[in-house]
Amino acid sequence: MHITYMTSGTCSVQIDADVEDGIIQSVSFLGGCSGNQQGIASLVKGMRVEEAISRLEGIRCGYKRTSCPDQLAQALKQAL
Repeated sequence: MHITYMTSGTCSVQIDADVEDGIIQSVSFLGGCSGNQQGIASLVKGMRVEEAISRLEGIRCGYKRTSCPDQLAQALKQAL
């Protein structure tokens, strides 16, 4: 399943993810901090969707109500 998610409240504007049988195959971000986005994508590759959501949901970026990891969790909910 391919997911395209338009983010809200973050520097990145879009997240693309591929999920197969509940396992994250790839993640890419459009915009935002390149190094951080690459790190997040690398860490969640091969992880079960539920585990990634559990770990990432609710993370905030400074004063913002959300973050790129939190937005990734929101995107991954589409795979459930």
